[in-house]
Amino acid sequence: MNSEHLKTAAISTLVAATLVTGVVVLVPARDELGPRPAPGSPGARALAATATGIPAALDDLTALIAERERWLQAHPRDGDSWALLGSAYVQRGMRLADWTAFPKAESALHRSLEALPAEEGNTEALVGLAALANARQDFVTARALAERAVKQRPKRWTAYPALIEACNGLGDYKAVIKAMDTLTSLHTGSQALGLAARVYRNRGWREDAAATAYDAVGSASNRAEKAVALQQLGDLAWERGEPEEAVEAYDRALKLAPDHHPALASRARALAALGRTDEAFRDYQAALEELPLPQYALEAGELYESLGLNGDAQSQYELMRTSATKAGEHGVNQELVLALYEADHGDPEAAVRRLEGEWNRKHRSIQVADALGWALFKAGRAKEALPYAKRATDEGLRSPQFSYHRGEIERELGLWGPARRHLAEALRINPHFSPLLAPLATDALAALGELPDGGPKKVTGEERDAEPVQGDGVTGGPVRPKQEPSERARSGSATPSADGAGTGYGAGAGTGSSGTDASGAGSSATGSSGSYSGGTGRGTSQGSGAGQQAPPSRQSPGQSAGTAPRQNANARPPVSGGPGNARPGGN
Repeated sequence: MNSEHLKTAAISTLVAATLVTGVVVLVPARDELGPRPAPGSPGARALAATATGIPAALDDLTALIAERERWLQAHPRDGDSWALLGSAYVQRGMRLADWTAFPKAESALHRSLEALPAEEGNTEALVGLAALANARQDFVTARALAERAVKQRPKRWTAYPALIEACNGLGDYKAVIKAMDTLTSLHTGSQALGLAARVYRNRGWREDAAATAYDAVGSASNRAEKAVALQQLGDLAWERGEPEEAVEAYDRALKLAPDHHPALASRARALAALGRTDEAFRDYQAALEELPLPQYALEAGELYESLGLNGDAQSQYELMRTSATKAGEHGVNQELVLALYEADHGDPEAAVRRLEGEWNRKHRSIQVADALGWALFKAGRAKEALPYAKRATDEGLRSPQFSYHRGEIERELGLWGPARRHLAEALRINPHFSPLLAPLATDALAALGELPDGGPKKVTGEERDAEPVQGDGVTGGPVRPKQEPSERARSGSATPSADGAGTGYGAGAGTGSSGTDASGAGSSATGSSGSYSGGTGRGTSQGSGAGQQAPPSRQSPGQSAGTAPRQNANARPPVSGGPGNARPGGN
């Protein structure tokens, strides 16, 4: 397990909502929300921010909660104020990992529905309850509530982020794309852009994700919102294997909003990759003091363990279990992070049981699929593990963790070519992806050794492993290359053309390299900002460096690295006017 997986794999919708999509959207249904806070006061700033879906500063949010609480003591039938208060509790609980805020949020939102039933137009209470269910990792409930809100008011954009979050947790990525398209047609603010960048990233469209994340920074209208957007920009840089660029983005986020504690934990993993471990530990401890999330403790523990500081590592692991237990007491599902810990540091069979429970609850995201495959492998059940590992890698997200896990499973099963390819891919995507697992990936790849000399005498891709076309009925009839199931083109991967050549594009710096898999040779095509290795015959191609391969619908024959268009067939980056198209400049 590694920090990349914990940060961006939606282990907690709490983290996803804060780091990627901003915060819970609080948009009052009507203007009657009791007396307005005094102009210029913290409560007034928070209300102005939440009324437009913009992240509010924590101090302002706290002031708004206090004002609504006072008002509702004297006016308990104000349904709108109950909805606003409940949603503010959800936001505060997520921002501070304050699990005690969630029962308060649930009570306030139900009080809102008592005063104004959902059937009479209380969309805000439905959205607040959906956000609460997402924060608790109850994605089935979250989706049902968000769909009710969308059906009730299909033109109100504020319901769509909760729906997208729920569908992500359930692994329904077609529904994610559909909801995202609707959201971007209704709203092009920073929050919508941040969500779009996350969706593009999950599909493997790194160039679109980076461009849209830049737009989110440029579209931000206050310091808190801009810090959230910069956090995401740093995360994308980290995932490309560019820790220096990531640290720069996190530094800017923290300069704008020192209370944006998630940026501390994100900066810690990037600093660790740069060998600045003392600074990394400092940031982890500062983050944990303010935001005691189980995944942060787990990351810190693994960094300690990678340095041989086992006593300190165990202390962090114990903190992780304590934090997860407290979260569970308030209805927050921490099964995924606990299972990841058990798979690598505890009882793999216990991890399998936890994750099978999640799968049976219809929590079938690529993160759960990857974790379940890895737990099965660690439990000695590699054959059962492979379908889950394939599901995780085939969806499009270019995750070094996913590639490493699949490579190790394939190595155990004697699938040497695919294993070599996926282990190498993990290190190409981000050679620093985990202080514990990246060195293991390097060792595993070395253990496989170099490919044997020799190979096909012809390399058109049609003379090796040929099989009759189905239904031709004659031996020696038309033939086609045979593809192994594990080597067929994946969504988000470059696809070999008829002669075995491939095309691709890169989103980050990198260089191509010639190479072969277990059964064929490959040639390299390198562009200015990325690289692509095109396989021939049965060889499946992979990008190199920090480059990216274009989805089949986004490439054309002969396209070289770094030249792919930003447009794609399935989802379009939202068109934002004015400052939304600006690249981030000063603070």
